Amino acid sequence: MERKAILVGVNVNNNQEDFVYSMQELGNLTAACNVNVLGKMTQNLNQVNKSHYIGTGKIQELHNLLKEKDADMVICDDELSPSQIRNLESELECEVIDRTMLILDIFASRAKTRESQLQVEVARLKYMLPRLIGMREFLGRQGGGAGLKNRGAGETKLELDRRKVEEKIAKLTKELEKLVAQRKTQRKKRTKNEIPVVSLVGYTNAGKSTIMNAMLEKFSRGADKQVIEKNMLFATLETSVRKIKLKNNKTFLLTDTVGFINKLPHHLVKAFRSTLEEVIEADLLIHVIDYSNPYHEEQKKLTNHVLADIGIKDIPIIYAYNKADLMEGSFPSIHHDRVYLSAKNRIGLDQLSQLISNQIFDDYINCEFLIPYSEGEVVSYFNEQSHVLTTEYEASGTLLKVDCRKADAEKYQQYIR
Repeated sequence: MERKAILVGVNVNNNQEDFVYSMQELGNLTAACNVNVLGKMTQNLNQVNKSHYIGTGKIQELHNLLKEKDADMVICDDELSPSQIRNLESELECEVIDRTMLILDIFASRAKTRESQLQVEVARLKYMLPRLIGMREFLGRQGGGAGLKNRGAGETKLELDRRKVEEKIAKLTKELEKLVAQRKTQRKKRTKNEIPVVSLVGYTNAGKSTIMNAMLEKFSRGADKQVIEKNMLFATLETSVRKIKLKNNKTFLLTDTVGFINKLPHHLVKAFRSTLEEVIEADLLIHVIDYSNPYHEEQKKLTNHVLADIGIKDIPIIYAYNKADLMEGSFPSIHHDRVYLSAKNRIGLDQLSQLISNQIFDDYINCEFLIPYSEGEVVSYFNEQSHVLTTEYEASGTLLKVDCRKADAEKYQQYIR
């Protein structure tokens, strides 16, 4: 049965443009949950009504709109307190959910791996815990058992529910910690290998997964390792890590992370912290921006705000303005730390890889090695792991001119000529 909703929002900052965008995004989130939007109600207030979210004078107006449109739920654009939900449901006689619940529902339906499923479930339960209002008729004391000695020793339905939820959170958190430990071990191995890590970050649906797939296709022939890409909010919740080998044999790891959104629930950011640690430990960030979105500058600010919140600082950033084919102006092009491209049309990937190389391969140096013929594996290593400029064969061995990492030059310094 199709759900039908009325969207409700309160504009407290008197910033009409931001508010219109937030309400539009709420509509997109609602559509992503397969709920039909039948109407909207907005109100300008100096502050949100503490008891009902909207002003009490608007309640009857909203009640009438629900009846007129035959809608069965109200979706509010902000996170509601338990009392606000209770009061609104009592007055409107229908289900009331908020933006946070909506985002949690989307995440729950999109989570594929065990780790992301656990992260979403922990976030959902922590959000629900203070909101366990329960069905009112069940909130009386339960029977205390036979005889008089147990009389009054029962628990309320609410107390039982709360305890069950807390126990479940503890159990899931324990399981999640094991998976987080595994992820840390994987990261340590990568650090040991000294392969630079580049992380794709950005607003949801900006094209991060499309860029990853385009890079794989162009440089790694990794069609079998493609990640999911869809034109919808939060298509990717899992962190994918893929190795990219450029034409000059320089290698880096590219990670695709969960997208951000306005008013991203606090519990969700907390739950996905282990996933976002991939970003914290990156050598370079590619901030992907949907250039065709009229609100792309706001989305850029919001993403930077979330990155600051999770502790990102001093990591170099490249701004990849994706979907440039939908805008006027020449592309592909590079302007300082910005690159304009179209990942879907596979245009601008050379420019993007050029910017990446400039940032993460600054520790490469030109060296000349004379390697004895008995050390053929060293020659093979340089052919695979560095950019060999020339190869000559002399009486005493193979002469290689290479562009290689300082670490490799130090490792094989006995062959440097």
